[in-house]
Amino acid sequence: MSSGDAVALTRDLLRFDTVNPPGRERDCAQHAGALLQEWGYSVEFSEYDEGRTSVIARAGGSEAKPPLCLTGHLDVVPLGTRPWSKDPFRGETDGDKLFGRGTSDMKSGVAAILIAARNLAKKLNGTPGIVLVLTAAEEGGCIGSKHLAALPTLMGKAGAIVVGEPTSNYPLVGHKGSIKFNAAFRGVSAHGSMPQLGVNAIYKAARAIAKLEGFEFGAKAHPVMGAPTLNVGTFAGGSGVNLVPDAAKIGVDIRTVPGMDHDALIARLKELLGETELDIFSDLNPVWTEPHEAWVQRVFGICRPILGEAPQPRTAPYMTDAANLLKVYAGVPTVVLGPGEAAMAHQTDEYCHLERIRQSVAIYEAIIRDWCGV
Repeated sequence: MSSGDAVALTRDLLRFDTVNPPGRERDCAQHAGALLQEWGYSVEFSEYDEGRTSVIARAGGSEAKPPLCLTGHLDVVPLGTRPWSKDPFRGETDGDKLFGRGTSDMKSGVAAILIAARNLAKKLNGTPGIVLVLTAAEEGGCIGSKHLAALPTLMGKAGAIVVGEPTSNYPLVGHKGSIKFNAAFRGVSAHGSMPQLGVNAIYKAARAIAKLEGFEFGAKAHPVMGAPTLNVGTFAGGSGVNLVPDAAKIGVDIRTVPGMDHDALIARLKELLGETELDIFSDLNPVWTEPHEAWVQRVFGICRPILGEAPQPRTAPYMTDAANLLKVYAGVPTVVLGPGEAAMAHQTDEYCHLERIRQSVAIYEAIIRDWCGV
């Protein structure tokens, strides 16, 4: 079967509207699951909410060595407010570019994983095999993989992870961690002409923001990922200009690097912010595999002739489901590697290069063959 089939399958996957919110991955998940069953894989579906469906598929299996995990997400982000010049769900091509929402992030990666899995399906019996994890609800907080990580019986074991997120087929060895929270501040309402009778919640929030702007992590910069970062991304408060606001809220996004203790950092932030209600809605550790790890070096070797250069240790700027999957596949080497263009993720007129999709099938096949000895 040719790698060009991955382009056709990407186009098929684009036609399923999995824009998140609301997601509605079920039809797309069932389509992928039906293909995998047809190719001889054992397939299970997992829903954490109505229509929010993930797929877990397996072939092969050996007591001597756990399977290789290949993973990707089925949901895509909203179309945005700018008009598209191409239909975002039809998979139109122009030259070497395939257009549509999710072409790069990351239905091309899912399609390439599926085609590689099909091409080797009949060779995996008696080998360590592979497990495919196609997730719902990655966009907006990796919710689907969070639920899967709490189901160890369903997930089983894996010995290494390949995440098909957009990297232009360049193997990346991790990404920063994430702590995201909302901090709510309470005040006492009063008339705007008599502010001394109230307590201004916006002032409380503003003082907290000033503290956060000057926050020192006290952590060493990582040699590849760089330093941790903090950004106050949202601010809301008040109901009228002539009222002392009795409520205000800020949203904070922190990106962490290996070696940082999330619990200790959160404790420091709580002490710094003082009297506030903290709602932590994301707490995911960094993903990092030493580039000299033996399997990573073999992956680098597989990618080298296609890239035309020897891969260097690099990490992704974004989060992936690997942060959650590593809770159940603890400590295994992980690479982020997919055909999409990272700069195209979430963009109007998102596209992926056709040649990269074809190349990624060959890369995934080679990684599976290396792992399984076929």
